[in-house]
Amino acid sequence: MKFGYTIIYVSDVEATINFYKNAFNLEQSFLHESKQYGELNTGNVKLAFASNSLAQSNGVTFLKNDVNSDAAGFEIALIANDVKQSYNHALSNGATAIKEPTKKPWGQDVAYVRDLNGVIVEICSPMS
Repeated sequence: MKFGYTIIYVSDVEATINFYKNAFNLEQSFLHESKQYGELNTGNVKLAFASNSLAQSNGVTFLKNDVNSDAAGFEIALIANDVKQSYNHALSNGATAIKEPTKKPWGQDVAYVRDLNGVIVEICSPMS
């Protein structure tokens, strides 16, 4: 078995894809014509979004992501060469600040924001 992709349930797939394109400079690799499912080009493992209604039609129950509620117990980690610049770019494109860039004891620069759905996004430097 191998890890194929992560799907995050959101209220508006197309808006979420556009947010990630603008805030994090990621490319859209697929958006179904129904706009109920889409993927970003994130390397070997895809980051995908499905509409809440599509997930529910599959018989899945879950707590909906909501920017006005506590974030779910996971994060998306995006690797950037310049964490501070990427953090500021994300903020100027609609992300909500959680934690400004800081250097971790192991030498990695890490910052945290929330996306338009309230999902936590870590912006970090590569591990050396």
